[in-house]
Amino acid sequence: MLLCIDIGNTNTVLATFDGDRLVHSWRIKTDARSTADELGLMFRGLLAGDAVEITGVAACSTVPAALRSLRTMLDRYYADLPSVIVEPGVRTGVQLAIDNPKEVGADRVVNTLAAYTLYGGPSIVVDFGTTTNFDVISGRGEFLGGAFAPGIEISFDALAARAAQLRKVEATRPRSVIGKNTVECLQSGLYFGFAGQVDRIVERMSEELGEVKAVIATGGLASLVVGECRTITHQEPMITLIGLRMVYDRNT
Repeated sequence: MLLCIDIGNTNTVLATFDGDRLVHSWRIKTDARSTADELGLMFRGLLAGDAVEITGVAACSTVPAALRSLRTMLDRYYADLPSVIVEPGVRTGVQLAIDNPKEVGADRVVNTLAAYTLYGGPSIVVDFGTTTNFDVISGRGEFLGGAFAPGIEISFDALAARAAQLRKVEATRPRSVIGKNTVECLQSGLYFGFAGQVDRIVERMSEELGEVKAVIATGGLASLVVGECRTITHQEPMITLIGLRMVYDRNT
């Protein structure tokens, strides 16, 4: 089986694929201070728990320190397996039609590949993570750029830290958009506010792109608000890992 690893700023997501079929998946917190040995023990423990034997590894990371540890871990624990880390020079088939291609995170590149392969283009991937990323794909599969917005969790962490009378609350849909207490007011702002943000940005992007074939929601926080987003057409939590599988196939 192929092991795919997506190291994000907040969480690391792992999955195994048997061909095109997703078999296992795990989500753990990202700690940029983790050593190669700690990563090796963690990953091998997860795989051993489900008796998984892997035949290759594909990975990407938006955290430079974690990427260094990952390289060392692969060399030390999986040296006998073919591995692909998505970075400049790796064949993805994605054209980066932006000012500085070196600035593009590997996750956005593999999101583009997977979205275009699965749904065609033009399309938009909305990735709900530490930041909310909007990745725009052309009708020919090019990465055109996008937008960044503060993520749901960090926005509310900042609000709780800076406002004396506010606190962290459960991220869920309130009974009404008009909150009757502090908790419901915060939940309303989270649920309806972020959904409105997504819809407006997607609408403006669609005006520039013309007809959009798909708007795909992904990321660990997508399920919090995607039900209220009228512009979202598909939800694919594993799109980055699917893209990693596709990149691995192109390079091995």
